[in-house]
Amino acid sequence: MLIRRCPWRSVQLHQLWRLRQIHTREPIHDKRWPGWEVVVGIEVHAQIKSRRKLFSESFTSRPGEIPNTTVSPYDAAFPGTLPTLNPKCVELAVRTALALNSEVQFRSAFDRKHYFYSDLPAGYQITQRYSPLANGGYLKLSRGNVAVGITQIQLEQDTAKSTFDGLRRTSLIDLNRAGSGLMEIVSEPDMRSPEEAADYVRTLQAVLRAVGSSDGNMEQGSFRCDVNVSVNRPGEPHGTRCEIKNLNSVRFMMVAITSEVFRHIELLESGCLVPQETRGFDEDKAETFKLRSKEDSPDYRYMPDPNLPPLLISEEYIEVIRKTMPELPDATRARLLNLGLSERDADVLMTVDSGREVGFDGELGKGAVAYFDALAQHRDPKVVVNWMTHELLGQLTVRKETFSDNPISVAQLGELMDLVQDGKITGTSGKSLLKHIITNRSSAPPSVLAQELSLEAISGNDTATLQTWCAETIEALPEEAEAVRRGNPRVLNKLVGKVMQLSRGRANAQNARVVLNDILRR
Repeated sequence: MLIRRCPWRSVQLHQLWRLRQIHTREPIHDKRWPGWEVVVGIEVHAQIKSRRKLFSESFTSRPGEIPNTTVSPYDAAFPGTLPTLNPKCVELAVRTALALNSEVQFRSAFDRKHYFYSDLPAGYQITQRYSPLANGGYLKLSRGNVAVGITQIQLEQDTAKSTFDGLRRTSLIDLNRAGSGLMEIVSEPDMRSPEEAADYVRTLQAVLRAVGSSDGNMEQGSFRCDVNVSVNRPGEPHGTRCEIKNLNSVRFMMVAITSEVFRHIELLESGCLVPQETRGFDEDKAETFKLRSKEDSPDYRYMPDPNLPPLLISEEYIEVIRKTMPELPDATRARLLNLGLSERDADVLMTVDSGREVGFDGELGKGAVAYFDALAQHRDPKVVVNWMTHELLGQLTVRKETFSDNPISVAQLGELMDLVQDGKITGTSGKSLLKHIITNRSSAPPSVLAQELSLEAISGNDTATLQTWCAETIEALPEEAEAVRRGNPRVLNKLVGKVMQLSRGRANAQNARVVLNDILRR
């Protein structure tokens, strides 16, 4: 096979990096490294949340799946097999590009990136380095009024997963992940601290989850970061960059960047040059280590993929996706705050179970925000968010369950809140009823359960029953009752609590307080 060498492409990449180098911001003075400026750029590989792989009909694998069970002959690079592009992957990538304010290209193309490693069955990876799906764009960070530029967004195949078995001293290959669709999102070198890099990653995760293109789960490997770090004196050109590969948590990424910055500064202040190289990160030692130098990096021998025609996207197709775009995180946050929610409550709703609510092929509407929106119809949003964040999430947390395990339907919780608001059950009874539904996974209406469990509030006219409970309370707690008679009103709360205990939450706490005071004043 003839491999075409394209010298203009290497020139193009060199010019692209020079453009990145002159992309400047106002200097940031950081007490950790006075007199130095840190420059960070990030390449993110986000697995597309599609049921099927990028170029085959195989299902994408899930965590814990039996190795080598979701593999087609094409994924395993059998001779004679041909790729078929998954249109859902394209749609989700276009969604991502629009959310990141990028310019979707009407024509993009696929290349083969050749390298030989055990986790790459074909000996090459299909990617879009030179004719990407989208160019440009930006992502606004949540703090500091900073916008990080986006260089390009490209589609590419994921590799298989290799695991080293120390006992048998052999590497095991799992092809389940091979051929899964990835989006490579390349940022400009616009970040100036580990904290800004962390903000960028978290904000990007939120955007991808909002549009349904990826679950952004770093721990499970569906969102991986390669971080480029350099340092320079303020006002001087950017220094030599080093790339830290495959960081799989925001915390480790911040530690890796910090470690690399101090390493660069130590080299430069001792009169040495920083060699351009690719590095890994040792989580135990909290420091980076050399993988390979730039001079040792392989020649990937890029060539156009002969089995895939150019990807042509019409303006009409882009507009259809633009008009059906889901609500983005900034708009969601603003809407929640306009409803009267606090910043904390909005953060809880938007971050609870992050990533677990993302369905396949762009399916939306299963997260906490959608649950809240349904509950808040014709109800006080503040009451709804209190029941969700304090009572519902509290009960689930006690059971070590997540919001995705929530057994209470919107209709059930809505009816329960209405019963409390209408005075048909007390708040205490409502909490007991909520606990009962979660524990027993009951699908019965709360009004029926309240009757069965005798949790209905006593009538305001039923003073005899309330007086009986108050008399029993005073008899059970004579010292506290005497303290109230002597003018210590704080002890009254203990008496009210005892009334609520005797009534199993059916009594109105305020009414109980009034009756207790009346009895004790006699």
